[in-house]
Amino acid sequence: MGESLLLITIITLIVLTIRRARPVVLESPVIIQRPGQYHITLAPQLNRAQTFIEQIAGKFSRTHTPQGDIPTQYFEVRDPKVFAQGQNCYLLAATLRGGLLYFQAVNPRASQPDAGITNDLAGVGGQPSQMASSSISHVDTLREFSESVLKLHPHAEPADEQGAKKMREAVEAVAGDLKITATVLQATV
Repeated sequence: MGESLLLITIITLIVLTIRRARPVVLESPVIIQRPGQYHITLAPQLNRAQTFIEQIAGKFSRTHTPQGDIPTQYFEVRDPKVFAQGQNCYLLAATLRGGLLYFQAVNPRASQPDAGITNDLAGVGGQPSQMASSSISHVDTLREFSESVLKLHPHAEPADEQGAKKMREAVEAVAGDLKITATVLQATV
């Protein structure tokens, strides 16, 4: 009797350990709101990016006092802990509107030639980008998703370029701390 109970207990512990080791990947978008702080919209399967984004929000809030709206900043993020529908990266947009931070993360589309993008060669996190011009129009993909989320929150104040720089610095610092590569994407006008 005692051996049976011990065997059942061991099997139960093994099953629970195996279940916990598998990452939970959500198949629907995730929206996270912290009133007065930030609003995060994550595309399906990107729920594991939440920690990185929340740390960016915290770092940015500690280092910058809003002086107006921030133009949307675009990033390509390579995080080994986050797998976006078989892709090795995901796209992140960050902006400040009306004193509230907005983040959107989306999966990249299938590869096709990209036009209208310049890439910050140093990248964020100190790594050169692997993207270059042969990949998809990440900025277009990200801009489309970001604008659909932010259409109810138009720019109300003049652009705060210093704030945009602080946002890029916050992403760079957090990416470096977490050993993640985040590359700044710039749209040419």
